[in-house]
Amino acid sequence: MFSSTWNFIKRHKRKFIFAGAVVGGVYFLGKYAQKKIREIQEKEANEYIAQARRQFHFESNQRTCNMTVLSMLPPLREAIILQLNSETLTSLLKTKPANKLEIWEDLKIISFTRTIVAVYSTCMLVVLLRVQLNIIGGYLYLDNSIGRNTTSPLAPPDVQQQYLSSIQHLLGDGLIELMTVVKRAVHNALGGVSLKQSLSLLELEQQLSWIRAEVESGSERPLSWYMLADGENALSDQACGLSPDDVMTIRLLNETRDMLDSPDFTTVLNTCMNRGFSRLLDNLAEFFRPPPGDSTPSSASDSLSAVSLPLAKIIPIMNGQINSICSDTPCHLVQDLLMNEQVKDFSANVYESFSSPQDLQK
Repeated sequence: MFSSTWNFIKRHKRKFIFAGAVVGGVYFLGKYAQKKIREIQEKEANEYIAQARRQFHFESNQRTCNMTVLSMLPPLREAIILQLNSETLTSLLKTKPANKLEIWEDLKIISFTRTIVAVYSTCMLVVLLRVQLNIIGGYLYLDNSIGRNTTSPLAPPDVQQQYLSSIQHLLGDGLIELMTVVKRAVHNALGGVSLKQSLSLLELEQQLSWIRAEVESGSERPLSWYMLADGENALSDQACGLSPDDVMTIRLLNETRDMLDSPDFTTVLNTCMNRGFSRLLDNLAEFFRPPPGDSTPSSASDSLSAVSLPLAKIIPIMNGQINSICSDTPCHLVQDLLMNEQVKDFSANVYESFSSPQDLQK
């Protein structure tokens, strides 16, 4: 029995060796496959956790952006009113001065200027803070990532404070320069229009379009200049010896300028400005409604031309719009801008660029 079995094994030795190799190979392949599957599963789980963590951090950062925008609106409104103080002129008119017509002409220019500046600066504030806080947010995410060297953070607190303080340019020199440019455009468009001349909402929209064209296309400076000071000026203000924090801040500012000069930023800012002036016209439309009982115009164009108001009556309406445009809460315009899909997508792209280690190395 034993010998016959042994003889059988000897006769089929190669088959047994081959079968053993196959079985052994299958076993080891199975073990290897199990190991690889576990590694893939662990990698996918880690990537999912990292992605969820980054998504949570991004969403938290957007809420910070929104709150920061709302907190900056009151000082922006105060800065505009301080520089374009129409209240003084309205108080003078109540005293029935001899130069009443001259004061009305000044009030016309100032009321239109400050409302238009309010639209521009509010849009700029929203988009600029989206860029700055998402750059900082991306670096903070990397600083808090596992394996990062915490002794050399990409965005130390002092650098963050110094970098974010650059927003003061928009509330200071940039805002004053913007007012100058807008005031000149308003004067060119409305300076020769009589206070007694009646304007429809459609004609008022045309006036705003002319003013926008001169501000956005006829200015010597790009719109980005009003948001962030020139790099050369920023460097010249530094002391001879730059600290590491100064170098980091300058790097952040240069990265921000690159963003402000990008086509994507220009597209998003234009979208916001279009929305801002559209919202302004919606607000003004409330004062151009036909009297009750009038027949409904046959078309939208007719409805925009159906009611006309003397410019003298439009001036106080326009003058008060700053309280609606630059209101911290509730403000329909700011809500429109913060919830705009293009603004959200642009914010996500900025955050993605600065929260990816491979992009940072580039």
